[in-house]
Amino acid sequence: MRQKTQKTNPVKEILLENLVEEKGYEHPYQEDLSLISQEDKERMLHAGVNLNSKERSGTFIMKDQSVIHCNIKQPGIELLSTSVALEKYDSLKNYWWKLLLPDTDRYTEHVKNHDARGYFIRAKAGAKSYFPVQSCLFLEDPGVVQSVHNIIIAEEGSELEILTGCTSNENSETSRAHLGVSEIYVYKNAKVTYSMIHNWGENIQVRPRTGIIVEEGGTFISNYICIRPVKDVQMDPIARLVGKGATALFNSILVAEPGSMMDIGSRVILEEEDTKTEIVSRALTTGGVITARGLIRGQAAGCKGHLECQGLVLDGGGQIYTIPELDGMVSGVELSHEAAVGKIAQDEIEYLMARGLSEQDAIGVIVRGFLNVEIVGLPPILKKEIESAIDKIKESAF
Repeated sequence: MRQKTQKTNPVKEILLENLVEEKGYEHPYQEDLSLISQEDKERMLHAGVNLNSKERSGTFIMKDQSVIHCNIKQPGIELLSTSVALEKYDSLKNYWWKLLLPDTDRYTEHVKNHDARGYFIRAKAGAKSYFPVQSCLFLEDPGVVQSVHNIIIAEEGSELEILTGCTSNENSETSRAHLGVSEIYVYKNAKVTYSMIHNWGENIQVRPRTGIIVEEGGTFISNYICIRPVKDVQMDPIARLVGKGATALFNSILVAEPGSMMDIGSRVILEEEDTKTEIVSRALTTGGVITARGLIRGQAAGCKGHLECQGLVLDGGGQIYTIPELDGMVSGVELSHEAAVGKIAQDEIEYLMARGLSEQDAIGVIVRGFLNVEIVGLPPILKKEIESAIDKIKESAF
């Protein structure tokens, strides 16, 4: 059983040679977070990173290629820069470039060859994070290429919640790029909830590359939000479920304004019996281009997978491409998908207007319901950001 749609609209390659080398200005380490500028704090806050919140287990901040803060508060959870972790743990080499190969594409090769830095997060066996560990990947210098390599390990029976916010300063005149490699290991009966919020900028190009492996009884949940302008972003993480009863869930909320191009996918390989996955995306364009991909491959009897993509095109000339792929390789797999792209139905608007809402408010209600994918651990400021995006969408509809 194979179902596949070939139509696609890939983003253009990043001309890395036109950008500067990473080794430029070294930003100073900030032990005291109060010394970080209010402007930077505001940008981080709009990416879900709250430097004043007590409801965080730890904080990691990387500005361009400099790790400027790394601190963990909770016993049983370890947070280090990867450069420090590689020096401290010789065994970390067993996790380094194991889920992704350096020659996967030109971006992973660049990360491999350009002194990539990043975070190492580990939940020890049985440990459970009280609050999310937050990280911020921040672009500041003009023309910079930020190269990142992260390792996440959830040992047996542990629970780990991570909130990663990616953002930049207000300089929108120069092109910059973020290249990120993340390798995530979820051991037996462990759980990882990984939420990533992008709040980049109109001239920033983004290429995350992520590999995940989930063992018996383990759970991996990915939440991705991109509702602010970005030049282009392309990501297609791959999760392998290698143990009986393993689960992977991928949720995404995408809003593409004019000039933004997003190519967002998720791939899940169901390698053992009773594994299951669900991939859900909500894509809305007010003038940008979105390609929403999803691949589920069933390789063991009794595995289950569902792929759902809903797209909403508002006035502004935007486009949404959906590319669902189901690949059942043995008998006994249960795989399904549903995809729909359209505009707001006029009868829905009229129904709400008949109950006293203005046309603008009716559109807001419909959009709010459309984007309502529950994301665990989001701060109130991000919910306000979604509301702000909805207000902007309401205005653009007229």
